[in-house]
Amino acid sequence: MNIGIDAKRAYHNGTGLGVFNRVLIELLAEHFPQHEYFLFNPKPGKLFIPRSASINEILPQKKIHQLLRSAWRSKWVIQDLKKLKIDLYHGTSQEIPMGLAKTGIRSVVTIHDLFPVLYPKDFKPIDVRIYRSKLRHACTHASRIMAISRETKRHIENHYQIDPDKIDVAYQSCDPAFSILQSDEKKAAVRKLYNLPAQFFLHVGTIIERKNLLNICKAMQLVQKQIDIPLVVVGKGGAYKERVKQYIAEQNLQNKIIFLSENLEAAGKKPFVATEDFPALYQLSTAMIYPSFYEGFGIPIIEAMSGGVPVITSNTSCMPEIGGDAAFYVDPNSPAEMAEGLLKIYDDKFFSASALEKGLTNAKRFLPETYIQSVMDIYMKAMKG
Repeated sequence: MNIGIDAKRAYHNGTGLGVFNRVLIELLAEHFPQHEYFLFNPKPGKLFIPRSASINEILPQKKIHQLLRSAWRSKWVIQDLKKLKIDLYHGTSQEIPMGLAKTGIRSVVTIHDLFPVLYPKDFKPIDVRIYRSKLRHACTHASRIMAISRETKRHIENHYQIDPDKIDVAYQSCDPAFSILQSDEKKAAVRKLYNLPAQFFLHVGTIIERKNLLNICKAMQLVQKQIDIPLVVVGKGGAYKERVKQYIAEQNLQNKIIFLSENLEAAGKKPFVATEDFPALYQLSTAMIYPSFYEGFGIPIIEAMSGGVPVITSNTSCMPEIGGDAAFYVDPNSPAEMAEGLLKIYDDKFFSASALEKGLTNAKRFLPETYIQSVMDIYMKAMKG
């Protein structure tokens, strides 16, 4: 079978969507090498170097397609799909090309979340209109919908009145590297490279209101006399980040909150954590705190648990669905509950060890082989009609 994949995010996105795409593609090629994979990429990129001979990168060839790459990806790519005799097209980033359903080519669309619908203030107004239009079109016209959690499936049903039988839930998997316990030498090298403290709590995610960093900082303020370790923040931000920094300044928490990207940039280094260093970064932390108001999946939960790191996360949205019985759950509106979790993990060694073991067990629900088989099962359903 010739399988086409929207690979823009795989080649150009360094955050969650990019990771999802790269893991998906590599696992497909590894577990189902009998198929041929065609990665449709609007322009050359350096974030992804396929390792399998069954993976083919397809770039726009016509001058007009190269000039108007977004139009190529959204519609004109259909000409290439036909030419390459693609049997199934996977829209991995919440959209499929306009008119694809009319070609007879079967399709699957992955819906990660409905952020543009639920949190429009996180986007520019023009982007909200574009994303909402693409979401509705994809959910209506794709042969099958792959939701990454039951929470996301529920939102799709409610907002677009889609038959639930058309929607399959496929829990994604994180990069297998996160489940490898890092050596002391590797962790020491990462600690030195990023100038990390001896102990720290960790928060990973874009610094926007939905991710809830301000309430985490309020929790850190509540425990500052009992816990003498800082919070390391990995992620970029804009206006909301400035609000957080204003609170930090008002509460004299500058020594308690470390914005890693800022520190790296100030030291003349690249202002991001290299992909290969993330597992060690997680495993160096005392706990990962992720009390987001809403997520489609919440991949940092699994990345942390896979490496034996206790997790504090929200009791809302999909987080309990993903964290199982292994996380310490809090009301995302309650800094006091977050503070309780920080103290519990820091002070109660038995609880911390139990959370570690439960996390490792819970992470097995998201093993790569389980995930990629569920994806192929959805492909087969789409081909049957």
